[in-house]
Amino acid sequence: MFRQDRTNPSTAVSNWRGNRSTPKAWPSTATSTWLNGGLFGGAPITAFGGIITQYVDSGTTYRVHTFRGDGVFNVVSGTADVDYLIVAGGGAGCYGYKGSGAGGAGGMLTGTGVTVDVASSPYTITVGTGAAMRNTTTTAGDDGADSVALGVTATGGGGATSDGGSGGGGTLSASYPGGAGTAGQGYDGGDAVSGVSYVTAAGGGGGGKGAVGSDGVYDDGGDGGAGATGYGVTATAPTYAGGGGGGGWTDTSGSTGGDGGSGGGGQGGANGDQEAVGGVPNTGSGGGGDYAYGSVHEGSGGAGIVIIRYEVAA
Repeated sequence: MFRQDRTNPSTAVSNWRGNRSTPKAWPSTATSTWLNGGLFGGAPITAFGGIITQYVDSGTTYRVHTFRGDGVFNVVSGTADVDYLIVAGGGAGCYGYKGSGAGGAGGMLTGTGVTVDVASSPYTITVGTGAAMRNTTTTAGDDGADSVALGVTATGGGGATSDGGSGGGGTLSASYPGGAGTAGQGYDGGDAVSGVSYVTAAGGGGGGKGAVGSDGVYDDGGDGGAGATGYGVTATAPTYAGGGGGGGWTDTSGSTGGDGGSGGGGQGGANGDQEAVGGVPNTGSGGGGDYAYGSVHEGSGGAGIVIIRYEVAA
């Protein structure tokens, strides 16, 4: 017989006919653990902030909070040890006569075992912007901005000829060599090579924790340093923080700008009609340099990114 008073039972025993009084598999008065990663795989914390995704890698489920701009990571219950990936904004290249150095990648840092909890929340997340191009002939480019999260700071990429998370590419030969990278975050930029009275090709920007930018080769700009892999929103490991490619000499037929480093570095320009390319957004990559004038300009740096992840099921 149907009983109205048993439609929403408060006991731990099912009232369905034939159940034989089997206890519920997960008896509790607490809020459902489904929002924390599954019926039998609850996360150690409940947290909000950024773009929230989830993936499985080698049998372990991770929840990921991705910040492509400034935000807040807020733990509302529980305590957990988290992993982080922090990439700063990339530096910009420069352009023009005796210019054309590439931008360096933003500093890249990863870490594990950082404890987050309710008492310390909310955590402010700052994502470094990429450096904008100056749109004027110059011997240097602007630096990218720092990224800061969980008490850790990644240094913005150096603009052309500048120090930074990774150094910018050099120009004007020995007068303006490649900039230095920050230890543990990125590499130095490459140097330019000089002709009789002027530089003939600029150096590539350093890559974030990947490789030094290469020196210019007569007529051709140096390549940007390779970036490094880190985790993302899927089990596939993406590459971040590539250095920009240096600019090539405009008056020599067949000259080319350097290639951008893997991870989103911008291509260098050359020949007066090959415009440099900016770093890919949210990779922290450096912009390419360009030797040309007029409407052809250097590349801007790519914005950085902050990723926080933690295990929700084994």
